[in-house]
Amino acid sequence: MVKTFSFGIMHISVAFLVVWAMTGDWRIGGATALVEPCVNTVAYHFHEKVWKRWQRRRAPREEGKAALAA
Repeated sequence: MVKTFSFGIMHISVAFLVVWAMTGDWRIGGATALVEPCVNTVAYHFHEKVWKRWQRRRAPREEGKAALAA
């Protein structure tokens, strides 16, 4: 969870700086930085859960292929 939180802080900072640089308006940069990275951080959490589930389902197939090759 600490890793996810630090990723979120970094993402918010980058989003703010990029949008501020593109628009010249710190308010638009701030609004974007509050919405997009927060949604993306939550999406990342669920992506990790789905990814781990996919890996667990794939592992038995990979073990079976290794046994056939041996």
